[in-house]
This record gives sequence, structure tokens and C-alpha cells, in this order.
Amino acid sequence: MKVAIGGPLKLAFRPWVEGAENIPAEGPAILASNHLSFSDSFFLPAVLDRKVTFIAKAEYFTTPGVKGRLTAAFFKGVGQLPVDRSGARGAGEAAVRSGIEVLERGELFGIYPEGTRSPDGRLYRGKPGGLARVALATGAPVIPVAMIDTEKIQPPGKVVPKLMRPGIRIGRALDFSRYQGMEHDRFVLRAVTDEVMYEIMKLSGQEYVDIYATAAKRQIAEAAKAEKEAEKAGKAEKEAGKEAERAEKAAQAAAAEGGPAAGEDRAERETGAQ
Repeated sequence: MKVAIGGPLKLAFRPWVEGAENIPAEGPAILASNHLSFSDSFFLPAVLDRKVTFIAKAEYFTTPGVKGRLTAAFFKGVGQLPVDRSGARGAGEAAVRSGIEVLERGELFGIYPEGTRSPDGRLYRGKPGGLARVALATGAPVIPVAMIDTEKIQPPGKVVPKLMRPGIRIGRALDFSRYQGMEHDRFVLRAVTDEVMYEIMKLSGQEYVDIYATAAKRQIAEAAKAEKEAEKAGKAEKEAGKEAERAEKAAQAAAAEGGPAAGEDRAERETGAQ
């Protein structure tokens, strides 16, 4: 990753980094980052000396076809861990287990607390199931990370990236040892997650939205569907109006040319005269 991709990536995009000294030279730590683009998982490991292990959705490892096999080979090669997201609870448990295993090896574990990419560049509410539970179960420090402008390089749905400089801002480690042994207290999990998200917000400068990104994506999709249906209904109404206008013009033309309606009127007038 660092030799074959990291070097050319840094050469082409020249990402700037602030706070790299906050990454420990050794020992376990959790990197909690905002998530703007698919490329986030490339840029962050590329600028660090140590290996970062992220969890990745299982679809990256199981997609059929040549592209799917290449994607799976890449993610396996860089040590990413597949997580099945088909069940929310199952995905959370898998993330926790994976994170604990990575940290017990004394490595860096990367996680996106939002759970998915931001649909509009804003920062969304963090999910407490993975990040907080891993932090409290292992005692590992949590290092907030802000990816800057990566969504402009490769927006969702775009294959070819745009050459520009992204940024990575790394904050100071957060210590949650005061909550040790309370990883099953949902209020503590929420407090830990919110504290991390607040630090990410300060680092990134993003607008914070207190709903989950998955809910925001559903709202955006529903709004787009409603707009499409309204547009379709508007076109149908407009077409119906045009059809009525054409029929009216045809009737007026028939009357002017002495069509059947005009003939009936003449016959009535002649009958009345007799």
C-alpha cells in the first residue's frame, strides 16, 4: 500500500497534514475520522508511517466480476477487515471484535464513527456501538482525525478523481480511562462518542447535524423520489393541457370551415325560417 500506492498518491495529490506528531510511534490507538469519500481510507494510511487497519463493508470482498476480484484482493492485501452490514447489531458486534483484535496486537485501528460517508459534506451524529465500546474495552486512546476536501476529489459515484490537494488534520489523543469497565452503559457510550465527534467537528470545521448519516441519506433519497414524481405529474398535467388546447383548436377550425356542427346550425336556422 505505502510503496505501490502511497508514494504515487502523495506525489500526485500532495496532501497536507497537521498534527502527525499526535500519532504514537508504537502501541495501540484508535483513529476516529470523519468520512467524506471512498479515498479517505487511502489518504490517511498513505501519510502515516504506521499501518492503519480499517473495517470495510463485506461487499468490497464479495462483489463478482473482474473489478470485484481486484477490489477484494486490494482490501485483503492492505489488511482491511470485512464486516457484514446486513444487520445493524451484527455489524456493530463484528466491528467491536475486529477493533479489539487489532488493538491487542498493538496496532492502529481506523474507524468512521458516522458509519457511512456523509451525503452532503456535513458531519453527522456518531454511532456509539463500535468506537466507544472498543475504546472502553481496550483502554486505547482515541485520536480524532479530520479529512479535508476529499469529497471534492472523488464524490460518490465518480470513478476518475480530480487532482487537488486534500488535507488531514490530526488531533490530540483523548483518554477515556475514567469510563473503564462501563462499555455496556449506553449513556456512557453516547457521551464518549459525542466527545469524539465534537473534536472532529472542531478539526474539520464541518457543520454538525444531530442525526445519523444513514437517516439523512434516506431523507435525501425520499426527497429526490418525491421531486421526480412531482416532476412526472407536472409533465402529465402539462401534456393533458396541451391535448385539451389542441382539441379546442380543432373544434374551432371545424366550425370555421363549415363542418358538421356548422351544417347542423344552418339546418336548424332553415327549419325555423319555414
